[in-house]
Amino acid sequence: MANDAILETNLKSLPFLHRGKVRDLYAVGDDKLLVVQTDRLSAFDVILTEPIPGKGAVLTEMSFWWFKKLGHVIPNHLTGIAPETVVAANEREQVAGRSMVVHKFKPLMIEAVVRGYIIGSGWKDYQKTGAVCGIKLPGGLKEAEKLPEVIFTPATKAPAGQHDENISIEEAGKIVGAEMAAKVRDVSIQLYSEAAAYAATRGIIIADTKFEFGLDSAGKLHLIDEILTPDSSRFWPAAEYRTGMSPPSFDKQIVRDYLETQGWNKKPPAPKVPQEVLAKTSAKYREVLTLLSK
Repeated sequence: MANDAILETNLKSLPFLHRGKVRDLYAVGDDKLLVVQTDRLSAFDVILTEPIPGKGAVLTEMSFWWFKKLGHVIPNHLTGIAPETVVAANEREQVAGRSMVVHKFKPLMIEAVVRGYIIGSGWKDYQKTGAVCGIKLPGGLKEAEKLPEVIFTPATKAPAGQHDENISIEEAGKIVGAEMAAKVRDVSIQLYSEAAAYAATRGIIIADTKFEFGLDSAGKLHLIDEILTPDSSRFWPAAEYRTGMSPPSFDKQIVRDYLETQGWNKKPPAPKVPQEVLAKTSAKYREVLTLLSK
């Protein structure tokens, strides 16, 4: 696993396509992409100026592991091509252990969010309206409480620097079609439920997660992006779980909690994050990978 922090890549042997919140994308021919997981961290949809050492390698290894474990549920975008083979020899260090070569599919323009617990933006929506994404919930729920059943709460895909917005499944249907929205909901809930059941055997609660999907040239649905990583999910240690608060976590919640104390308006630039918070976050990323996959 690479230890040197990489804030952004600079590959010359492939056409550069896009620099996202966390990933750098390059073209591999006309039908494939090289996706490089940098050590950038996005919080509240704003990219921090400080990297999390080793984060990209952890997220990549974790995604590969979950793709394999959940491959029976839905196909994914992996090609099996080693990233080191598609770049120049002097660029291999930038991609080793933190990249994947994937099929270039047409992404669905919604975030597929699944919640098993009421926390984060869902908790804020519930406090205001008693519902999340139009789904009415029982009264009297406490922060971080387990929901009576798993719910699908889609969101819009916002450009970098803008916030994703929670939407109803009806609104998601207007974006991707009602039939496709229902299929994404069902697959997302199955993926989350199987992952959460497994994680529970390792002493980890997966409070919520986000999936992304794409269509191949035949219109077949595939799982894309990263899955069930500390960047796309909330992982809580079951032994320390409590309601009525935001439980301690194995993910970037440590950074979120710090930023919430800074009186920040959640617009760029983000406040500078202390080294001890960055180091603690890096250690948590590695710890959850070890607990889940080793």
